[in-house]
Amino acid sequence: MENVWVLASVWVGLALLATLLAIWFKISTALSEIVVGTVAQLIIGAFFIKGGMGSSTGWITFLAGTGAIVLTFLAGAELDPTVFRAKWKEALVVGLVGFFGPFFGCAAVAHYVLGWSRQPSLLAGVALSTTSVAVVYAVMLELGFNKTEFGKAILAACFVNDLGTVIALGLIFSPFTIKTLIFVVGGGAAFIILPFLTPWFFRLYGGRVSELEAKYLLFLLFALGGLAVWAGSEAVLPAYIIGMVLAGTVGKDHVLVRRLRTLTFGLLTPFYFIRAGSFVSVPSLIAAPLTFVVLLLAKMGSKFIPLFPAVRAFKYRKSEGLYYTLMMSTGLTFGTISALFGLSHGIITGAQYSYLVATVIGSAVVPTVIANAWFLPRHLLPKEEKGSPVAEIRTAQAD
Repeated sequence: MENVWVLASVWVGLALLATLLAIWFKISTALSEIVVGTVAQLIIGAFFIKGGMGSSTGWITFLAGTGAIVLTFLAGAELDPTVFRAKWKEALVVGLVGFFGPFFGCAAVAHYVLGWSRQPSLLAGVALSTTSVAVVYAVMLELGFNKTEFGKAILAACFVNDLGTVIALGLIFSPFTIKTLIFVVGGGAAFIILPFLTPWFFRLYGGRVSELEAKYLLFLLFALGGLAVWAGSEAVLPAYIIGMVLAGTVGKDHVLVRRLRTLTFGLLTPFYFIRAGSFVSVPSLIAAPLTFVVLLLAKMGSKFIPLFPAVRAFKYRKSEGLYYTLMMSTGLTFGTISALFGLSHGIITGAQYSYLVATVIGSAVVPTVIANAWFLPRHLLPKEEKGSPVAEIRTAQAD
């Protein structure tokens, strides 16, 4: 399509539709956007526009990539340093078990059961090792668990889990060359300097209408992301770590975070998630549905079986441990990022990408529904005044 404004209206219209569907069906907006992208590509490509939605168009690719980078940064910036220091043992143990269990389990199933070659199998292990910070954070925020030690511990473990995924994606699929060494040294220096430079810079020049803080952060993300791609890695790797090292600065600036969220969720991430969904091949899923079932069972089993005893080791009751484990078993954002990375770099085929994204979507829905329907630890919910959103949610669930 040559008319860029018509194409833009199609994409933004799909984003608006996805948001309405998320509100009506009470699901994650990111999940809704992926599904809308899948269905829209099928319908638009078949009946309206030759070549589909233009998912490979340069400006759409740029906006989608920017969305993935900024979203990854925000996920890292949400880490509460105080909670992490208090819960670091629990976060490390649960997070690492949550990463290594499905990484090895899903890679083995993909290789030995589905017959995938070594590289696609490892990519499957990485993509399915994730925990969805987006889904978990939304649930914690909605129920009020984000104010409790229980909810904060889950979020801290999620960060460790996803950090393992991001690092594995970079280490396994990036060739180690002199470029890699330059990236590691340059990135390491930036991560050491930024926690000291950023607060000073913001105090000196921040707080202006020109939104200097946002420009500063975007410059860092683009610069280090460009360095990562030049070195053969992935731009989301430095973005996540930048977010973590600046969590004490950016994460505590609620006004800045709110502005970044508006930019990210209002414009950028819809392009990313809709684009990711548009690459899913529905005919491939219909042709081999058992592949999807096998991968979903592998993801759920390899997450749940090692995680539950690891969580219980930290003195949680059975219902609390089950809820904790199920929330850690979700997957969405980083799973989709990993799968799209594999597709873009020729590591997996379009059909394998479709199976992985469908599995990621399934893992975002199934554990969340089960956890909140049957294992919600209501005794840990914060006490709210009658008529508050949390109180209304609790009453509705009790009914």
